[in-house]
Parts: sequence; C-alpha cells; structure tokens
Amino acid sequence: MKSLIISILLLLPIGVQAQTNKLDRIKMVIDSLEHDSTLSKYERRVVRQYVRWTRMIPSQSIIQNAGNMGALSLGIGWDYGKREQWETHLLIGYIPKHDTDKTRLTMTLKETYKPWELNVCKDLYANPLTCGIYLNTVFGSDFWGRQPSRYPKNYYNFLSTKVRINVFLGQQIAWNIPYTKRRTRRSVCLFYEVSTCDLYLRAFLMEKNVRLKNIVGLSLGAKMKFL
Repeated sequence: MKSLIISILLLLPIGVQAQTNKLDRIKMVIDSLEHDSTLSKYERRVVRQYVRWTRMIPSQSIIQNAGNMGALSLGIGWDYGKREQWETHLLIGYIPKHDTDKTRLTMTLKETYKPWELNVCKDLYANPLTCGIYLNTVFGSDFWGRQPSRYPKNYYNFLSTKVRINVFLGQQIAWNIPYTKRRTRRSVCLFYEVSTCDLYLRAFLMEKNVRLKNIVGLSLGAKMKFL
C-alpha cells in the first residue's frame, strides 16, 4: 500500500508541477485516482485520504525580528487558497535580558492575507500590500490573564498582559527559484511589517499625549518556501 501511495503522488509530470500550485496538484492527483481502473474502491479512498492529509505539512520556514514577538522569532508556516494568498504562521520568539534577570520565550499565531501579487520581472514577484492579525503570548508567571486586584475595577477591561492581539500592514518581495535550479527551496521572500497591539491602541485612543509614532513598530523578516 505504501508503494502504491508513493506512486500515485509521483503521477504528475515535472513540467506540470512547476506550473501549478499545491492545491491544483492535489486536485489533479485526486482526479487521476478516479480514472485509474487498476485501483479498487478501498485503495482509492486510502490514497485520497493520504493526499488530503498532505495539506497539513508545513510549506514555509520563517525568521522575523521585533513585532512584539521578541528580538528574534523562528517558525513554520502554511500557505493556501487558489493563489496561495493566505498564510498561517506559528513562531517561537526570544526576548533577551533587559529590565529583568532572565530571558523569556514568546509564542505567536499569525494569519496573513495578500490581496494581490505583481510580477516585477520574470521570477521576481511583489505583494504591494500584506495585512493580518496575530496573537502573541509571553511564557512566565509575571504575566496575567485576568486583571489583578491592584488595578481599579474594569481599568483594563478584557485586556491582559498574557495575550496580545496585534494587527499589521506590510509589503513583501519574493524570488521564485527556477524549477531546474530548485534543490531544497521553492522561493525566498523578504518582507517588512508595521504593527501595533491592543494595549497601544487603547492608549492612543484614551491618552491625549500618545501619538501614532509611539504605538507602531517596524518588523523585518524572511520566508523560505520549500513546497
């Protein structure tokens, strides 16, 4: 059965794989199953399930600095949609010693949307706008999920220091590696984002002396797609 699954996944010719995204290739593999008279109904169902589960395999690796995630964050990601316009990232970040006596780790779950893509030249593509939202938490007992009693009632409402809600806007540029030169990577992407979080937005709306430049931050990063 394993050899059968591997054979099915390799059915598509190399030229076709180079010109289609992952979703199209999965559909083509599933369609090929329906027209393969040598497979039993059970074998079709098993292979179809295997193919669909491949969507859970991460397709990206990410490195990013700042953005309320830490000095440096590393993670994995998935892209999906007809134009691969949606991305989900899971990152672990590092906060070095500063005002405290120990370093800390952060975890971030991030969702990105890329409305459109422009072909700059040949294999170089740009996304003039990226936007999204991410949730970030800092590991440690110094951060609370519910407002401590030392603050006035409803002072922070539903905001906590345990989980931050962040929004961002940005841009990115990517180089699609020619298919004949690909080894372990499909494309390399550089990006920047301007972001802020819920606590900063609250301060901006409630405090007259807080300016827009005080609540936004710049983040730089790189992504490598390997699927």
